[in-house]
Amino acid sequence: MADNKTALVISAHAADFVWRCGGAIALHQELGYNVTVACLSFGERGESARLWKEGKSLEEVKANRRGEAENAAEALGVHDIKFLDMGDYPLRFTEEYENQVVDIIRDVQPKFMFSHSKWDPYNTDHMKTTEFALTCRMIAQAWGHNPGQKVLGAPQMYLFEPHQTEQMHWKPNVFLDITPVWEKKRKAMECNQGQIHLWDFYTRVAQQRANHFKRNSGGMAGGRDCKYAEGFESIFPFCVDELV
Repeated sequence: MADNKTALVISAHAADFVWRCGGAIALHQELGYNVTVACLSFGERGESARLWKEGKSLEEVKANRRGEAENAAEALGVHDIKFLDMGDYPLRFTEEYENQVVDIIRDVQPKFMFSHSKWDPYNTDHMKTTEFALTCRMIAQAWGHNPGQKVLGAPQMYLFEPHQTEQMHWKPNVFLDITPVWEKKRKAMECNQGQIHLWDFYTRVAQQRANHFKRNSGGMAGGRDCKYAEGFESIFPFCVDELV
């Protein structure tokens, strides 16, 4: 896999990758990337209210969430989806899980990575996941960690849009046109039957970000048309040979 174009998503819960970067996943799969998704938990405790109200057991909830995530991943064309089953609300970050994720990063050798916003007071699983992802990225770059493994380069980390953007200190500086793959993302969202209320919410988010894409690509002076887009905040500097 390391010789291919690759990307890695580190998702706190089993559905997060769908709402927040499903378009980016589908688009890059079509561009020849192998996109791997690592779900730290199934979101079984905190993001599965409908299933609990139906009287499901913990294992039934987890199985349901896993099935929905696998179906969504298939709809997006995900290359590989991994479930670490760390439990949620709260996620517990241990050295064992840290080593597992470092191994995933080194195996995938991503050209870029995705995770959550740096601040999320409504769901601390999200912001702790990003701190965890950045720590694992750092360890994966260390020559002294598991010598003999291929060391990671310096992939960009894109933070995807949180649910209540204005409260999260999240500032997008990248807008991605996902219009060509919108139907794939919508199909993936509809795989998550436990969170039907989010289907139209994230449709509206994509439409709003499309407006920002058009404005920032030139607006009325020749900006590119866009119907659906995703926004991201990049963490690290870009190294370029020419400014655009």
